[in-house]
Amino acid sequence: MLQTEMRDAELIRRWKRMVDFLELTKPRVVLMILITTCVGFYIGSKESVDGIALLYTLMGTTLAAGGTLALNQYMEREADACMKRTRLRPLPDGRIQPVEALAFGVAITLGGLFYLALFTNLLSALITAIIVFSYLFLYTPLKKKTSLCSIVGAVPGALPPVVGWTAARGELGVGAWILFAILFLWQIPHSLAIAWLYREDYTRAGMKLLPVINPDGKSTGYQIINHCLALLTISLLPTLIGLAGSLYFFSALVLGILFLGYGLDLAVSRSLEAARRLLLASVVYLPLQLGILALDKKWF
Repeated sequence: MLQTEMRDAELIRRWKRMVDFLELTKPRVVLMILITTCVGFYIGSKESVDGIALLYTLMGTTLAAGGTLALNQYMEREADACMKRTRLRPLPDGRIQPVEALAFGVAITLGGLFYLALFTNLLSALITAIIVFSYLFLYTPLKKKTSLCSIVGAVPGALPPVVGWTAARGELGVGAWILFAILFLWQIPHSLAIAWLYREDYTRAGMKLLPVINPDGKSTGYQIINHCLALLTISLLPTLIGLAGSLYFFSALVLGILFLGYGLDLAVSRSLEAARRLLLASVVYLPLQLGILALDKKWF
């Protein structure tokens, strides 16, 4: 009886450890990365989708993205301990030791990069390596130095569909850069809405995000409106270059106008409620926009 209880307790302990390591990889963020990578692969496919190549791409991307996010938590563990929304993560809570997180993150990041190089192509692996480097060694340290970190961080966040595109084609193209631009421009209002909601937390952690260094909200509102307007314009390009049809064009126009409306709401009211509405609109906008683009893709 005692041995059975001890065995059960050990299984529970191991399960909790696995869950903690999984939490390091931020599965919800990885899922969004996989969705955008998948869309990039589908849009970049010329005549039909190579299911095996797509699976290889998603496997490598999962490892590299999860490892990068684990390393980000390793690097920001002290800042996370200062913020209410992150202090119960595995590292600041002490459930995982820093050296364990470092080894885990390095191992699966490198594993993902080598997997992409071996089973997809070198160009996709190279772009993924740029994502890893820019996210960890540019964006992460800049968060404590300048509000421009949001712009820098939007670059690695916008590259996953480019990885998908190059995995499907083996080369870059105008369509890949349009997908990059859509995600890049979308991320600014999305990330600024989060920063506005949690600006007190970010202040305690010493993060120099725009809502922290300009608490009146004027600059935040200005950046949100500018990027929403630019997104509205750029999002129409897939139809204009023949990548998608009229269904996508009109949906992009309507969704872009609605998204801009939520951005204007936050820029004018500067309230937490408006920030929540913009954040919700952003997480609805992107998958809906990309889904309609995939649905209305023109094969060529």
